[in-house]
Amino acid sequence: MNAIRENAIRLNKCIVLPEGTEDRTLKAADFILKEKLARIILLGSKAEIDRKSAEFGLQFVQQARIIDPKTNPEKEKYAQLLFEIRSSKGLTFEEALTLVEDPLYLATLLIKTGEADGEVAGAQNATGNVLRPAFQIVKTLPGISVVSGAFLMLLKDNPYVPGNILVFADCAVHPDPTASELAEIAVSTALTAKSIAGLEPRVAMLSFSTKGSAKHAFCDKVIEATRIAREKAPWLQIDGELQADAAIVEAVGMSKAPGSPIAGKANVLVFPNLETGNIAYKLVQRLAGAEAIGPVLQGMAAPINDLSRGCSVSDIVNLVAITANQCGEK
Repeated sequence: MNAIRENAIRLNKCIVLPEGTEDRTLKAADFILKEKLARIILLGSKAEIDRKSAEFGLQFVQQARIIDPKTNPEKEKYAQLLFEIRSSKGLTFEEALTLVEDPLYLATLLIKTGEADGEVAGAQNATGNVLRPAFQIVKTLPGISVVSGAFLMLLKDNPYVPGNILVFADCAVHPDPTASELAEIAVSTALTAKSIAGLEPRVAMLSFSTKGSAKHAFCDKVIEATRIAREKAPWLQIDGELQADAAIVEAVGMSKAPGSPIAGKANVLVFPNLETGNIAYKLVQRLAGAEAIGPVLQGMAAPINDLSRGCSVSDIVNLVAITANQCGEK
C-alpha cells in the first residue's frame, strides 16, 4: 500500500466521492487531501460538509471541490449530457433533470466530462446502485463487455510467490463467464496487476486439468478462453489450462507443462468461475494469513470502485489510492 500511495501522489488524479456528507468519507477525504493522494470532488450539501468538518476538526476538506447536486448551477448541462446518452433508451430531459440530483449519477457524469478521473462509493449505497449509472454512462473498456473483481493477495515470505503478491480474479462479480468473457477477465486482470501492483503480469488460466490431463467441457472453456485472450492481447504472457500447483510451483510446472512460459511462474491467477475464485481467495486469506485487498472492479472505461458499507476510513483511503493508480494506467 505504501508503493500504491506513493504512485497515487505522483499521478495527482481527481477522484469524485459522491457520498460527500458521510462521516467516514469526509474523514478519509481530509486525510487524502492532507497527504496529496488525490484531488477530491465531494458531492453533497456544502452546509452539512462545513458543519461536520468543524465537528470532526477536519482541516483539509475545504481544498476539495464541493458540488451540491440539488442546487448545482450547472444542473442543466449535466442533464443535457445524460439525455443525449440515454434518450435512445427512452429517457426524457425532465427525467434527466431529476437523475442528475442523484450524486451517483452526477459522479459518473463528472467522469464523462473529464472533470474527474475516477469514483469511489459504496459506504452508504448498495453495489447495484453504484454500478447502475456507471454501466449506463461510463460503460466498459473497448473490447471488454464484462466487469469483474480482482483481489490483491499479499503474502509473507511464501516460497511459491516471488515478491509476495498474487492477483486473483474473478472473485466478486460474474458467476459463470463464457470463454469469451473469461478471456476479457484475464486481460482486465493483467492490466490491474500492472497498474496497481506494478507487476509484469504472467497470467495462468486455472482448471482442474493441465494441458489435456483431463477431458471435460469445463476444461474446454478454459482452453478456448486462453486462445481468445491471446488474440485480444498478443502482448500478454498467458497460458492455460493449468492446475493451481502447476501455475505457481516451478517443479510441478516443469513436470506437468514443460516448455510453458507461465507454469511455475504465474503471478496472476484467473479462475474459471466466481465460485472457485471466491472460495480460493477466502481460503488463502484465512489459512495462509494473506492480506486480501479488494475487490478492485475492472473492465470499466474509467475506474469506479465499490466499498463495503462496513468499510473503515482506512479502507476508503486505500481504495481511493488504488483507483488513482487505475486512472494512471487507463
